Amino acid sequence: MAGRRRVRNMLGLAVLSAVSAGPMHPYEMAAVMRARGKDRDVPIKWGSLYTVVRNLERHGLLAVADNVRQGGRPERTVYRITDAGRAELGDWVRELIAVPEPEHPRFEAGLSVIAALTPDEVIALLFDRLAALERDNAERRLALAAAAEETPRILLIHAEYDLTMREAEARWVRVLLAELTDGTLPGLAEWRESRATGKVSPELAALADRGAAPGPAHPRGRPGRRSRPDRPDRRDRPDRPDRRG
Repeated sequence: MAGRRRVRNMLGLAVLSAVSAGPMHPYEMAAVMRARGKDRDVPIKWGSLYTVVRNLERHGLLAVADNVRQGGRPERTVYRITDAGRAELGDWVRELIAVPEPEHPRFEAGLSVIAALTPDEVIALLFDRLAALERDNAERRLALAAAAEETPRILLIHAEYDLTMREAEARWVRVLLAELTDGTLPGLAEWRESRATGKVSPELAALADRGAAPGPAHPRGRPGRRSRPDRPDRRDRPDRPDRRG
């Protein structure tokens, strides 16, 4: 499996998957990806599609198959996947399936600074989140059951995984809410006191100073190298013009 992708934008993965079925121009790629619900599976910025396609071509993963014109419409470039592109697609999927990566969900970021709010406010917010999760999960269960009647399960396992993770989150939020409301959450009294007085207890300050969050020392398995999972590849940032070539 590759250590560094030539094109790291996840939209590139979706493009390679779409074009592996046959040559198409970018407008068709977008239509296929939308029809497959890829914008729900991977973070897609549609405005960067043409830049990503050009980068895939530049790196030899796509090639121009034809240029077509229909009526008075502008000429459209049709792309095909290359042998290198098929190899990259397979290797990319293997990496995504086999190698766990830190994904930094927004909820986790909020939980990491939850002490900025009062416990009572957090309780109210968590009840709101739980209600939204339960509504959404119920809708997803119905949609998944309906899709399963006519769609092979192999094409639905990503939706099963997503629903399972959301249901696990809902269960976890229920447990946290129970601990908050019955007063059994360790550190709750100190939290309330710090919000009431504006002062942090020495115990909490000591934990914050040394870092209390568990986890691997090098989540990407590269000791000594600074990890920047939130920084996209400079070549594939959608907000920067493509100036190479």
